Amino acid sequence: MRTPVLLSAALFAAGLVSTAPALAYGEGDMFTRFGVAKVDPKSDNGDFNDLGLGVDVGDDSGFAFTLGYRFTDKLGVELLAAEPFEHDIALNGDNMASTKHLPPTLTLQYYPLGGTDARVQPYVGAGINYTHFSDEDLDVGQLDLDDSWGAAAQVGVDLLIDEHWALNAAAWYLDIDSDATATIGGTDYDANVEIDPLVIMGGLSFRF
Repeated sequence: MRTPVLLSAALFAAGLVSTAPALAYGEGDMFTRFGVAKVDPKSDNGDFNDLGLGVDVGDDSGFAFTLGYRFTDKLGVELLAAEPFEHDIALNGDNMASTKHLPPTLTLQYYPLGGTDARVQPYVGAGINYTHFSDEDLDVGQLDLDDSWGAAAQVGVDLLIDEHWALNAAAWYLDIDSDATATIGGTDYDANVEIDPLVIMGGLSFRF
């Protein structure tokens, strides 16, 4: 009598497994993450020494998204993109300048729980950042910021809702250094501006 009961129980369990959603994130997955990101530069970003002016770059928030691909269960790549961020630039405490920038960032990622059904999927990444500056403005002259290449580090987590959707939180550290030139009264003044922001994003993840 026990054999039919055990067989029935096994068949019932198999049916439950076959109808459960496939939550495992792994090899071959393509995904996008999107939400609101805040770019928070470090303080004391540099000095125009010949002018005696300290540089302090303000923060900004905006829409950001990523595109990614998992080429193994535990390894993948992700590209961060965003709408242009606009930052006020204080010189000796007074907002006298501003700039916009785009910070596309490519990271190689490691997922320690990749390939499992864990609903909490943390990850870390390292890679490279390119930052393009535009629309520089200076109240008392002209400002030019050179584009920047630098290292990037990332940490994040997906909290799985179903086989496609997840809540996402992520943070990047970006090494952004720019050679700045302020032209005032026909004279150029140079400074090395170290922005080095922490970028924090919260939103959703969608797996295709």
